[in-house]
Amino acid sequence: MSPLPVNGSAGLRIAMAQINLLVGDVSGNAQQIVDTALRARDELGADAVVFPELALTGYPPEDLLLRPGLHLHVLEAIERIKRTIRGITMIIGHPQQALGGLYNAVSVIRDGELLARGFKQHLPNYSVFDEKRYFVPGIDPCVVEIGSIPVGVTICEDIWTPGPAQQARDAGARYLININASPFHTGKGVEREEVLRDRVRETGLPILYLNLVGGQDELVFDGASLVMDDGGVVTQRGAACTEELLLVELDVVDGGIRPRPVECARLACVTTSRRTTSTVQS
Repeated sequence: MSPLPVNGSAGLRIAMAQINLLVGDVSGNAQQIVDTALRARDELGADAVVFPELALTGYPPEDLLLRPGLHLHVLEAIERIKRTIRGITMIIGHPQQALGGLYNAVSVIRDGELLARGFKQHLPNYSVFDEKRYFVPGIDPCVVEIGSIPVGVTICEDIWTPGPAQQARDAGARYLININASPFHTGKGVEREEVLRDRVRETGLPILYLNLVGGQDELVFDGASLVMDDGGVVTQRGAACTEELLLVELDVVDGGIRPRPVECARLACVTTSRRTTSTVQS
Protein backbone atom coordinates (compact mmCIF):
# COMPACT_ATOMS: atom_id res chain seq x y z
CA MET A 1 0.00 0.00 0.00
CA SER A 2 0.99 3.63 -0.48
CA PRO A 3 2.63 5.44 2.45
CA LEU A 4 0.44 7.68 4.58
CA PRO A 5 1.16 11.11 6.09
CA VAL A 6 2.72 11.47 9.53
CA ASN A 7 0.77 9.76 12.31
CA GLY A 8 -1.72 12.09 13.98
CA SER A 9 -1.92 14.52 11.08
CA ALA A 10 -5.17 15.66 9.50
CA GLY A 11 -4.96 14.03 6.11
CA LEU A 12 -8.06 15.19 4.28
CA ARG A 13 -11.25 17.23 4.67
CA ILE A 14 -14.14 15.87 2.60
CA ALA A 15 -17.54 17.52 2.10
CA MET A 16 -20.49 15.20 1.47
CA ALA A 17 -22.91 16.93 -0.92
CA GLN A 18 -26.25 15.33 -0.10
CA ILE A 19 -28.30 17.23 -2.67
CA ASN A 20 -31.49 17.02 -4.76
CA LEU A 21 -30.93 16.85 -8.52
CA LEU A 22 -33.41 17.04 -11.40
CA VAL A 23 -33.63 14.24 -13.95
CA GLY A 24 -32.78 15.52 -17.42
CA ASP A 25 -31.66 19.02 -16.41
CA VAL A 26 -27.95 18.53 -17.06
CA SER A 27 -27.18 22.24 -17.23
CA GLY A 28 -29.08 22.99 -14.02
CA ASN A 29 -27.48 20.07 -12.22
CA ALA A 30 -24.03 21.21 -13.35
CA GLN A 31 -24.71 24.68 -11.97
CA GLN A 32 -25.80 23.19 -8.66
CA ILE A 33 -22.60 21.12 -8.57
CA VAL A 34 -20.51 24.24 -9.23
CA ASP A 35 -22.33 26.27 -6.56
CA THR A 36 -22.05 23.46 -4.01
CA ALA A 37 -18.34 22.91 -4.73
CA LEU A 38 -17.67 26.60 -4.16
CA ARG A 39 -19.50 26.50 -0.81
CA ALA A 40 -17.59 23.38 0.21
CA ARG A 41 -14.29 25.05 -0.65
CA ASP A 42 -14.97 28.54 0.70
CA GLU A 43 -17.27 27.96 3.67
CA LEU A 44 -16.09 24.55 4.89
CA GLY A 45 -12.45 24.64 3.80
CA ALA A 46 -12.90 21.23 2.19
CA ASP A 47 -10.13 19.59 0.17
CA ALA A 48 -12.67 17.47 -1.73
CA VAL A 49 -16.42 17.33 -2.32
CA VAL A 50 -18.40 14.22 -3.22
CA PHE A 51 -21.61 14.21 -5.30
CA PRO A 52 -24.19 11.42 -5.79
CA GLU A 53 -24.44 8.71 -8.43
CA LEU A 54 -25.35 10.06 -11.91
CA ALA A 55 -25.44 13.57 -10.42
CA LEU A 56 -25.23 15.31 -13.80
CA THR A 57 -28.31 13.60 -15.23
CA GLY A 58 -30.27 12.94 -12.06
CA TYR A 59 -31.44 9.43 -11.17
CA PRO A 60 -32.92 7.44 -12.79
CA PRO A 61 -32.42 8.94 -16.28
CA GLU A 62 -33.86 5.80 -17.92
CA ASP A 63 -34.62 6.23 -21.65
CA LEU A 64 -33.06 9.69 -21.71
CA LEU A 65 -29.83 7.68 -21.87
CA LEU A 66 -30.87 6.52 -25.35
CA ARG A 67 -30.91 10.09 -26.67
CA PRO A 68 -27.63 11.27 -28.24
CA GLY A 69 -28.25 14.84 -27.12
CA LEU A 70 -28.01 13.86 -23.47
CA HIS A 71 -24.42 12.71 -23.81
CA LEU A 72 -23.41 15.90 -25.62
CA HIS A 73 -24.88 17.90 -22.72
CA VAL A 74 -22.99 15.75 -20.21
CA LEU A 75 -19.67 16.27 -22.01
CA GLU A 76 -20.30 20.03 -22.15
CA ALA A 77 -21.18 20.08 -18.45
CA ILE A 78 -18.00 18.25 -17.47
CA GLU A 79 -15.89 20.67 -19.48
CA ARG A 80 -17.73 23.60 -17.89
CA ILE A 81 -17.05 22.24 -14.40
CA LYS A 82 -13.37 21.70 -15.26
CA ARG A 83 -13.08 25.31 -16.48
CA THR A 84 -14.94 26.82 -13.55
CA ILE A 85 -13.68 25.27 -10.32
CA ARG A 86 -10.19 25.41 -8.84
CA GLY A 87 -8.81 24.56 -5.42
CA ILE A 88 -11.00 21.57 -4.58
CA THR A 89 -11.23 17.97 -5.81
CA MET A 90 -14.67 16.98 -7.13
CA ILE A 91 -16.02 13.43 -7.29
CA ILE A 92 -19.00 13.41 -9.65
CA GLY A 93 -21.28 10.67 -10.99
CA HIS A 94 -22.40 10.76 -14.63
CA PRO A 95 -23.00 8.52 -17.67
CA GLN A 96 -19.94 8.05 -19.88
CA GLN A 97 -19.65 6.70 -23.40
CA ALA A 98 -16.38 4.81 -23.79
CA LEU A 99 -14.86 1.85 -25.58
CA GLY A 100 -17.30 -1.03 -25.10
CA GLY A 101 -20.47 0.99 -24.57
CA LEU A 102 -22.18 3.29 -22.08
CA TYR A 103 -21.03 3.20 -18.45
CA ASN A 104 -22.39 4.44 -15.14
CA ALA A 105 -19.28 6.42 -14.28
CA VAL A 106 -17.59 8.54 -11.64
CA SER A 107 -14.98 11.18 -12.45
CA VAL A 108 -12.44 12.72 -10.08
CA ILE A 109 -11.57 16.26 -11.21
CA ARG A 110 -9.24 18.91 -9.80
CA ASP A 111 -8.00 22.22 -11.22
CA GLY A 112 -9.29 21.46 -14.70
CA GLU A 113 -7.75 17.99 -14.89
CA LEU A 114 -9.36 14.55 -14.89
CA LEU A 115 -7.47 12.66 -12.19
CA ALA A 116 -9.34 9.36 -12.45
CA ARG A 117 -12.48 7.77 -13.83
CA GLY A 118 -14.22 4.61 -12.67
CA PHE A 119 -17.12 2.54 -13.96
CA LYS A 120 -19.81 0.77 -11.94
CA GLN A 121 -19.22 -2.97 -11.96
CA HIS A 122 -22.48 -4.41 -10.60
CA LEU A 123 -25.58 -3.16 -12.40
CA PRO A 124 -28.82 -3.69 -10.43
CA ASN A 125 -31.67 -5.13 -12.45
CA TYR A 126 -34.33 -5.88 -9.86
CA SER A 127 -37.21 -4.05 -8.19
CA VAL A 128 -37.09 -0.39 -9.39
CA PHE A 129 -33.69 -0.80 -11.09
CA ASP A 130 -33.17 -1.46 -14.80
CA GLU A 131 -29.52 -0.54 -15.33
CA LYS A 132 -28.58 -3.48 -17.57
CA ARG A 133 -30.91 -2.00 -20.19
CA TYR A 134 -28.61 1.01 -20.55
CA PHE A 135 -25.13 0.31 -19.17
CA VAL A 136 -22.30 -2.16 -19.55
CA PRO A 137 -20.33 -3.12 -16.42
CA GLY A 138 -16.84 -1.92 -15.59
CA ILE A 139 -14.11 -4.29 -14.47
CA ASP A 140 -11.32 -2.17 -12.94
CA PRO A 141 -11.05 -0.39 -9.57
CA CYS A 142 -10.92 3.39 -9.32
CA VAL A 143 -8.20 4.44 -6.87
CA VAL A 144 -6.89 8.00 -6.78
CA GLU A 145 -4.67 9.94 -4.39
CA ILE A 146 -6.55 12.89 -2.91
CA GLY A 147 -4.27 15.02 -0.81
CA SER A 148 -1.88 12.35 0.41
CA ILE A 149 -4.44 9.56 0.92
CA PRO A 150 -5.16 6.87 -1.72
CA VAL A 151 -8.96 6.70 -1.98
CA GLY A 152 -11.03 3.98 -3.64
CA VAL A 153 -14.21 5.28 -5.30
CA THR A 154 -17.13 2.92 -5.91
CA ILE A 155 -20.69 3.40 -7.16
CA CYS A 156 -23.82 2.28 -5.28
CA GLU A 157 -24.36 -1.46 -5.92
CA ASP A 158 -20.60 -2.06 -5.87
CA ILE A 159 -20.61 -1.61 -2.10
CA TRP A 160 -23.54 -4.02 -1.70
CA THR A 161 -21.68 -6.85 -3.40
CA PRO A 162 -18.40 -8.51 -2.33
CA GLY A 163 -15.50 -7.82 -4.65
CA PRO A 164 -15.16 -4.20 -5.81
CA ALA A 165 -14.26 -2.82 -2.37
CA GLN A 166 -11.59 -5.48 -1.87
CA GLN A 167 -10.37 -4.86 -5.42
CA ALA A 168 -9.91 -1.17 -4.56
CA ARG A 169 -8.03 -2.08 -1.38
CA ASP A 170 -5.77 -4.44 -3.32
CA ALA A 171 -5.04 -1.54 -5.71
CA GLY A 172 -3.80 0.56 -2.77
CA ALA A 173 -6.89 2.31 -1.40
CA ARG A 174 -6.75 3.25 2.29
CA TYR A 175 -10.27 4.71 2.41
CA LEU A 176 -13.47 4.03 0.45
CA ILE A 177 -15.96 6.51 -0.97
CA ASN A 178 -19.26 5.15 -2.27
CA ILE A 179 -21.66 7.38 -4.23
CA ASN A 180 -25.32 6.39 -4.35
CA ALA A 181 -28.82 6.91 -5.62
CA SER A 182 -30.41 4.55 -3.10
CA PRO A 183 -34.22 4.72 -2.75
CA PHE A 184 -35.88 4.50 0.63
CA HIS A 185 -37.98 1.67 1.95
CA THR A 186 -38.84 0.69 5.51
CA GLY A 187 -35.76 -0.63 7.25
CA LYS A 188 -33.38 0.60 4.53
CA GLY A 189 -31.13 2.49 6.96
CA VAL A 190 -30.41 -0.61 9.03
CA GLU A 191 -29.89 -2.63 5.85
CA ARG A 192 -27.33 -0.14 4.55
CA GLU A 193 -25.36 -0.23 7.78
CA GLU A 194 -25.23 -4.01 7.75
CA VAL A 195 -23.93 -3.99 4.17
CA LEU A 196 -21.28 -1.39 4.99
CA ARG A 197 -20.11 -3.42 7.99
CA ASP A 198 -19.74 -6.42 5.68
CA ARG A 199 -17.44 -4.34 3.45
CA VAL A 200 -15.50 -3.04 6.46
CA ARG A 201 -14.94 -6.63 7.60
CA GLU A 202 -13.93 -7.55 4.04
CA THR A 203 -11.41 -4.75 3.60
CA GLY A 204 -10.55 -3.30 7.00
CA LEU A 205 -11.17 0.18 5.54
CA PRO A 206 -13.47 3.01 6.65
CA ILE A 207 -16.24 4.06 4.26
CA LEU A 208 -17.90 7.33 3.33
CA TYR A 209 -21.39 6.54 2.00
CA LEU A 210 -23.07 9.45 0.16
CA ASN A 211 -26.70 9.22 -0.92
CA LEU A 212 -28.96 11.30 -3.12
CA VAL A 213 -31.93 13.12 -1.61
CA GLY A 214 -35.27 14.03 -3.21
CA GLY A 215 -38.09 12.41 -5.16
CA GLN A 216 -38.46 11.13 -8.71
CA ASP A 217 -41.88 9.74 -9.68
CA GLU A 218 -42.59 6.94 -7.18
CA LEU A 219 -39.02 6.85 -5.84
CA VAL A 220 -37.94 8.67 -2.67
CA PHE A 221 -34.22 9.18 -2.07
CA ASP A 222 -33.82 9.76 1.64
CA GLY A 223 -30.23 10.94 1.92
CA ALA A 224 -29.20 9.71 5.38
CA SER A 225 -25.58 9.56 4.21
CA LEU A 226 -23.11 8.21 6.73
CA VAL A 227 -19.46 7.64 7.60
CA MET A 228 -18.28 4.35 9.11
CA ASP A 229 -14.87 3.74 10.65
CA ASP A 230 -12.72 0.64 10.26
CA GLY A 231 -14.36 -0.93 13.30
CA GLY A 232 -17.85 -0.72 11.81
CA VAL A 233 -18.91 2.21 14.00
CA VAL A 234 -20.97 4.99 12.43
CA THR A 235 -19.12 8.21 13.23
CA GLN A 236 -21.34 10.65 11.35
CA ARG A 237 -24.82 10.74 9.82
CA GLY A 238 -26.47 13.01 7.33
CA ALA A 239 -30.02 14.15 7.87
CA ALA A 240 -32.90 12.20 6.36
CA CYS A 241 -34.80 13.79 3.46
CA THR A 242 -32.83 17.05 3.76
CA GLU A 243 -30.23 18.65 1.52
CA GLU A 244 -26.99 19.46 3.28
CA LEU A 245 -23.23 19.70 3.07
CA LEU A 246 -21.57 17.63 5.76
CA LEU A 247 -17.85 17.78 6.51
CA VAL A 248 -15.69 14.92 7.72
CA GLU A 249 -11.95 14.94 8.45
CA LEU A 250 -9.73 11.94 7.84
CA ASP A 251 -6.88 11.65 10.32
CA VAL A 252 -3.90 9.31 10.22
CA VAL A 253 -3.91 7.28 13.44
CA ASP A 254 -1.68 4.28 14.18
CA GLY A 255 -0.98 3.68 10.52
CA GLY A 256 -4.63 3.77 9.47
CA ILE A 257 -7.29 6.29 8.49
CA ARG A 258 -9.70 7.50 11.17
CA PRO A 259 -12.76 9.56 10.14
CA ARG A 260 -13.43 12.40 12.55
CA PRO A 261 -16.74 14.28 12.39
CA VAL A 262 -16.71 18.05 12.35
CA GLU A 263 -19.99 18.70 14.12
CA CYS A 264 -20.12 22.44 13.48
CA ALA A 265 -19.49 22.04 9.77
CA ARG A 266 -22.96 21.28 8.47
CA LEU A 267 -24.43 23.66 5.92
CA ALA A 268 -28.00 23.65 4.67
CA CYS A 269 -28.37 23.42 0.91
CA VAL A 270 -31.41 24.88 -0.79
CA THR A 271 -32.07 23.92 -4.39
CA THR A 272 -33.17 26.83 -6.56
CA SER A 273 -36.57 26.16 -8.12
CA ARG A 274 -36.12 24.85 -11.65
CA ARG A 275 -38.30 23.64 -14.46
CA THR A 276 -39.48 20.07 -14.01
CA THR A 277 -39.38 19.08 -17.67
CA SER A 278 -36.36 17.69 -19.47
CA THR A 279 -34.10 20.09 -21.35
CA VAL A 280 -32.39 17.35 -23.32
CA GLN A 281 -32.38 17.64 -27.08
CA SER A 282 -32.20 14.65 -29.39
